[in-house]
Amino acid sequence: MAEADQGPITQPGTEDPVWARVRAETERMARAEPTMSSFLYNTILRHRTLESVLAYHLASKLECDAFDDKLLMELFADAMAADPEIGASARADIRAVSDRDPAAAGYAPTLLFFKGFQAIQAHRIAHWYWGQGRRSLAMFFQSRVSEVFGVDIHPAARIGRGILLDHASSFVAGETAVIEDDVSILHEVTLGGTGKEHGDRHPKVRRGVLIGAGAKILGNVEIGACAKIGAGSVVLADVPPHCTVVGVPAKVVGHPCEQLPALAMDHKIQADEGR
Repeated sequence: MAEADQGPITQPGTEDPVWARVRAETERMARAEPTMSSFLYNTILRHRTLESVLAYHLASKLECDAFDDKLLMELFADAMAADPEIGASARADIRAVSDRDPAAAGYAPTLLFFKGFQAIQAHRIAHWYWGQGRRSLAMFFQSRVSEVFGVDIHPAARIGRGILLDHASSFVAGETAVIEDDVSILHEVTLGGTGKEHGDRHPKVRRGVLIGAGAKILGNVEIGACAKIGAGSVVLADVPPHCTVVGVPAKVVGHPCEQLPALAMDHKIQADEGR
């Protein structure tokens, strides 16, 4: 694996509380489980920035015969150096996972072990390369993420900050899909099209939405801010803001009791909730 980054990406003197907490938690993990100390040192403790850790860790996950870990690490680091929003979004995602998922048990476990988090960060890098016109490379990253993590996000899809992709397996997002800030999504969710049409053809998920496991949202439909999509639902039409929908096809059954369902992570559905 390539050497750790020796220069800070953040400006000298600036504070990075997420990175500081990741390091502190990792040091405690190494003391508690000495058999992991070498892995934890190489993956986190020898690095100077969170961006360097992300480049190293994602490269170790996605390397293959065509692209070794050193080349991947350079490509990932270049993207993050060129676009600071990638690192800022990663920090927001770490907070989101730790705050909303009781299984996360901290920032460092999220970074190290949660494939939903890792897949989203790899997508952010693929999306940057897509925007630079390097579309074959971006689609290669998409393919490797799909193979390794079981998550298939088109590199053109737009994803905001503070995303929880919980469990993540079999999550699909199409080319023109949009996911705004502070959204929580469970496994086996599809943000797909409805046929062979071209152009703007995938869902737009607004801020604060909670999407239950196995939900399928199909077509150029809008999921309004702070809506809740019940597990297993098939959504084929717009969902008004702050509404709860369930069923096949999904129908409005009420309104979430929470202002931001994505943050509350309460998947229980009551037929008259919030009315």
